[in-house]
Amino acid sequence: MKTNEEIRSERRVLIECMSMDGGYGWIPGLDPRKPKNQARVAWSDGGGWDHVSVSWTNRCPTWEEMCRVKKLFFYPEEACVEFHPAESEYVNMHPYCLHIWRAQDQTMPTPPSWMVGAKNGETLSESMAKAEVELKAREGLVS
Repeated sequence: MKTNEEIRSERRVLIECMSMDGGYGWIPGLDPRKPKNQARVAWSDGGGWDHVSVSWTNRCPTWEEMCRVKKLFFYPEEACVEFHPAESEYVNMHPYCLHIWRAQDQTMPTPPSWMVGAKNGETLSESMAKAEVELKAREGLVS
């Protein structure tokens, strides 16, 4: 996660309050269709987790908006997640708030890109060939 100083230097976050382990404020223009609207944002890096929450007053943030938030608060090669926890652990403090998380003490496991599709600059055939090689290798390990 970027440091508070890096977040402050972005100048895209209107910071209302900042502490040693995070802060909160507003992100104007997060929705390009309504650039005057401001999303509420809070972030922290305590307790072994990097965390950013984003909310609107009347709707949940879109995937594209969460991608913009990820770019504002995290480095490009940091993998982050939006969790769907076990129902017994579910907490909902705001009906239109989404969260991005990153564990600080371990690398976040991610599925291979070919499980989703072809990466930029890669053909679908190339992606499928990678999948075939990896699946055959996995079968060799499993047998």
